[in-house]
Amino acid sequence: MTDRMTPEQRHRCMSHIRSKGTKPEMKVRRWLWSHGYRYRLNVKSVPGKPDIVLRPYRTAIFVNGCFWHGHGLSPNPAPIGDGSGYFLGNSKCCKIPTTNRKFWVAKIRRNQERDHENYRVLQENGWQVIVVWECQLTPKKLEHTMREVEVLLNENMLSLYRHRPLPYDTDGDSPLPMAAEEGSGM
Repeated sequence: MTDRMTPEQRHRCMSHIRSKGTKPEMKVRRWLWSHGYRYRLNVKSVPGKPDIVLRPYRTAIFVNGCFWHGHGLSPNPAPIGDGSGYFLGNSKCCKIPTTNRKFWVAKIRRNQERDHENYRVLQENGWQVIVVWECQLTPKKLEHTMREVEVLLNENMLSLYRHRPLPYDTDGDSPLPMAAEEGSGM
């Protein structure tokens, strides 16, 4: 099947596709904000310039469009690397156009390679990476998906601020401190 648009028309249509403030991203942002999570958007100092950055949680959230990031094009692992990054959802919703197929497959593969490199760099720097796919933000799935994100955020916060007890200095000479001594009249 041939393209029904002229190259100029196709260029105009493609140039109007946004990378910031997309509808899926807005759904995630609204849900996080209404549940008390405060974040920054597209922080340039964080590798990969994630869509949403929650610094207290050391978490970067990427809201990926299924087509542009090749959701279902190749098997995406559930955990990334050491398990500190997660892909939420798994579907076959990435439909490659039949016209100029070689170009689109190459473009989407480059996007996937860049994404995985960004995720790896973030994890090496101690960040948790959460990837939310566009197909997981339908009205029926939104609440479930965002609850999963919330669980991951809370688990990450607990792991960051987990109390690690310090052992007592137990020399053979000094007795351990006691709250009350025997024979103190109590």
